[in-house]
Amino acid sequence: MAGLELLSDQGFRQDGRRPVELRKIQCRMGVFDQADGSAYVEQGNTKALATVYGPHEIRGSRSKTLHDRAVVNCQYSMATFSTAERKRRPPRGPQVHRDDHTPEANLRGGHPHPAVPPRSQIDIYVQILQADGGNYCTSVNAATLALIDAGIPMRDYVCACSAGFIEDTPLVDLSYIEEAAGGAQLALALLPKSDRIALLEMNSRLHEDHLERVMDAASKACKDVYAVLDQAVREHLQETTALMGTADRH
Repeated sequence: MAGLELLSDQGFRQDGRRPVELRKIQCRMGVFDQADGSAYVEQGNTKALATVYGPHEIRGSRSKTLHDRAVVNCQYSMATFSTAERKRRPPRGPQVHRDDHTPEANLRGGHPHPAVPPRSQIDIYVQILQADGGNYCTSVNAATLALIDAGIPMRDYVCACSAGFIEDTPLVDLSYIEEAAGGAQLALALLPKSDRIALLEMNSRLHEDHLERVMDAASKACKDVYAVLDQAVREHLQETTALMGTADRH
């Protein structure tokens, strides 16, 4: 990527966005009838599908049972066709994550929610159908919508967005080209209403003089993501209510 101009003299990125502008986000909820909850999210050209099953009884070994809270089982995968041959396939994340401190678990603030039965299990499956940067963040956003669609009580959304620092300028919601160019990058998962950080991950060093600017840009971007996700939830609720009303009249 040497010599590639990621930011023009006029302050525009390769895809025409401003530095702190998100890619276009499109969402759909309830895309799988077989799951308790499901969602499909497009963030630019990155596409993620999430399904949720549960809460249900613990499956497999009883040793993972928690007497005061539910176990979150999260599996992440990438479809074989998700990346073009010319691209280096991004590393796969952990296939199965069972940890009550995951961003998904933090939807309950780290404490058992009175409506989520203890000694139960919630399964979250996320698959990247097309990868073009921000894969992890798009997965978190899809998982959040799927959990809401499943009717699992949450005290806040978990909204995620990536950020980088190029030519002394913070950039948010990085595309594949921007990620591949190197430089400092971070992924932030935020609980926007309470302004709490669920996850912060950096892939390289960034001078502390720049960290606050990048964090501020990422935090603002997460809140912009929240506005889109919340609108999608409201529209889905209206559609569902309208369909139920139609069914009642018949």
